[in-house]
Order: sequence, then C-alpha cells, then structure tokens
Amino acid sequence: MAFTHDPAAFQEAIQDPKWYEAINLELRALEANGTWVLTDLPPGSKAIGCKWIFKTKFHSDGTLDKYRARLVVQGYRQRAGIDFSGTFAPAAKMTTVRTLLAVVAIKGWHTCQMDVSNAFLHGDLYEEVYMHLPQSYTSSCCVISPLSHKIVSVPGSGKMCKLVKSLYGLKRAPRQWFAKLSTALVSFGFVQSKADYSLFTKQVQGKFTAILANVDDMVVIGNEPQEILKLKHQLSSQFHMKDLGDLRYFLGLEIVRTSQDLFVSQKMYVQDLI
Repeated sequence: MAFTHDPAAFQEAIQDPKWYEAINLELRALEANGTWVLTDLPPGSKAIGCKWIFKTKFHSDGTLDKYRARLVVQGYRQRAGIDFSGTFAPAAKMTTVRTLLAVVAIKGWHTCQMDVSNAFLHGDLYEEVYMHLPQSYTSSCCVISPLSHKIVSVPGSGKMCKLVKSLYGLKRAPRQWFAKLSTALVSFGFVQSKADYSLFTKQVQGKFTAILANVDDMVVIGNEPQEILKLKHQLSSQFHMKDLGDLRYFLGLEIVRTSQDLFVSQKMYVQDLI
C-alpha cells in the first residue's frame, strides 16, 4: 500500500480535483437525504460548528478504494441533558464474529458483506440542533473551483442549518442510526440477540440467516442464498446499500476462504499500525 497524504484542511483539499469531487459528492448526498433546512437562528439558541475530514480508503489488499470527504459536526459543543440525552449504541463483539466464522467454516454456509453509504444520515433527529453553514457551501451543492485559488463568500451567510437528520459528530448519531437499522430488521422478521445486540437472526422452515452489524458495516451468513438475496433487496429498499460480495475484511480481520477451509489473519491491520 503506497503512502498517501490526506489533506489536513479544507483549503488544501479544494485545490485537488479528486478531493473537490469528493466534497461535492458528500454535499449532494447530504442534500438528497434532506439532512438540513436553511433557517434563521432562533433567539436564545446557539449554533455548533462543522468541519471537513478527509480520508483515503483502501481495499483489504491495499489497492485504492475511494477518496472520502466527510462533513462532521463539532458535537463536543453539545450539552448533555440540553442538546441530547442517551448516546449508547451497540458494536459487534469479536467473540460473535469468531463464532459466526466458525459456523461458516464447519457448515459451509454462504457469506456476504454489505456497507451502508452515509449510515448516520439515516437516523432521525428529535432534538433541535443548529449548525453553521459548511465551508463555502451554497444551496446549489457547489463549492469553489479548484482553479480559482480562493474561497468564495457564502450567499445568505446569516442562515443556519437546522438539522433534520442525524450527522457524523453528533453525540446521538450512532444511537439514532442503530435504532433505525434495528427497527427495519425486526420488521423483516429478524430477532435481536440478547447476548449481542448487534446480532440479528431469522429462522423459517429450516432456512437460517444471521446479520451482524458494526456501525455501517454488515456481515450476513446463511444456509440459503435466496434468503440472503431477499435480505439484500429489503435493506436496499430502505437504505443506500453497497454489496461488497463475499466476506473478506471485517473488524481488522482478513478472511480468505477455500473450498475446504477458512483462513483468518490481521495482515492489513498490522500494516496500518506500523
């Protein structure tokens, strides 16, 4: 995996066409999702800031995946009991991951991995949260050209973004997203595990399907391919899903499957640490 330099600031990123496109892609996703509405800041209310985070993503084999620009709210300014309440959201347990892999290896079951695009944007927001406009944001989803070498002023700079949907950085964002996902899975006929709340199972007439969710990354196993395909269609009908194919990389584990065995290593995880 070649060394790459991720931009540390918006002014640096906007000069590079690939990051410029990544920024616009994120803004289009935010607007298409109805994440906010532009409004005046009510008297007595305070708006929190936001910033851009840039990260180059790689596949498990070290090849380039994509350039990701993510708008993050400065949620550390939120006040407990005033701007938000509970924040706990389950995360997949490594014991559950190993157990599912063991079942797959022993029984020869099918696997697949799915990713949710902009997962936290699907969570509904019930508190009133106001955010400053993203840097160089306009209502037409455009930022400055990388050739202009300057930041343009934002039209209607007195406006604020009133958040309608959850956004990365908010204290309750993980909780709101998981509530949305778990509600959908239960409506599909899945039962939430009491041993690991991120695990959901469904068994109908000998057909067994399990899905393990870790934020926006999901692993699906089952003994019937048609049931897995059905689950994919159900998830895609409610969320922006990406089918990643057979399980290859999850929670730092790299999985290689042969006709008889299942090999697990942490090669890429160790390389990242180094």
